Amino acid sequence: MAVDIIPAQVTDIQQVLADHPRYWGDRDLRSLHLLALVREFGSTCLVARADDGIRGYLIGFVTPDGTGYVHLIATRDDTRGTGLGRALWGAFTEAARKQGAVRLKAITSVTNEGSVAFHRGLGFEAHVEDDYDGPGRPMVVFTRALPAAP
Repeated sequence: MAVDIIPAQVTDIQQVLADHPRYWGDRDLRSLHLLALVREFGSTCLVARADDGIRGYLIGFVTPDGTGYVHLIATRDDTRGTGLGRALWGAFTEAARKQGAVRLKAITSVTNEGSVAFHRGLGFEAHVEDDYDGPGRPMVVFTRALPAAP
């Protein structure tokens, strides 16, 4: 079944939120799904759509200093391990590059071993930054240089 990665609409994220456990399991991350990000950075917020619905999505944007930052990325429970997360990152990388990004960045909690392994597999450097999200709230910060387009 074909999957199209296209810019996200607010209604797409509302659909994801209605089916939140399929993407995040028991972790309640609904408060991180800021619809304003989709409204304001639509070309770098993406959904992977197939005939059976949204299989995955990515919410990201490019900062003024040229950092392509991914705020959230998730794949539906029945699509994990298919390369869809990698494809979403690839599509985001190209969209960010078009907006002048020269580096990529994401963060995760220090306990999220799956995210750490996934991002390292994509070639990101990972380091723990103490107090990243406030006092006593360390996060794993992923960074990767974005080479110029060929």
